[in-house]
Amino acid sequence: MRLSTEQVIADVADVLYLDPAAVDYEVSLRDQGMDSVRLMDLVERWRSAGVERIDFITLAENSRLGEWIEVLETLQDGGE
Repeated sequence: MRLSTEQVIADVADVLYLDPAAVDYEVSLRDQGMDSVRLMDLVERWRSAGVERIDFITLAENSRLGEWIEVLETLQDGGE
């Protein structure tokens, strides 16, 4: 199964208790309420969905949703 951009946004919004339309692509997710516990929840969700190579460090280093979407697309396409 491939994670869609819409699913990634929905998952992020879910852990932040926001409406998906309220999540800003360009503002740091830390500034929108993301913390390490929520981040680990997302890593586990996305690994369970088939993105086995996603890890905490990769997401922690990139703080914007737009960057996360790019990373997830790359990993799903077989890139590093």
